[in-house]
Amino acid sequence: MPLINLIVALIVVGVLLWLVNTYLPMDRKIKNILNIVVVIVVVIWLLQAFGVLGSMQSIRIG
Repeated sequence: MPLINLIVALIVVGVLLWLVNTYLPMDRKIKNILNIVVVIVVVIWLLQAFGVLGSMQSIRIG
């Protein structure tokens, strides 16, 4: 994946998260949970994009 695509995706995710945090009325605890989940998902996605993590398709839950 080209670096420019990663940067654009990070900018889009950041702007969307900012919009949700700014304009959607939610309890502070729910916003914190949402922020944590988004950050974890983005970090895992970046680790996969750079090849640090192997393919997550081999992981089975249940």
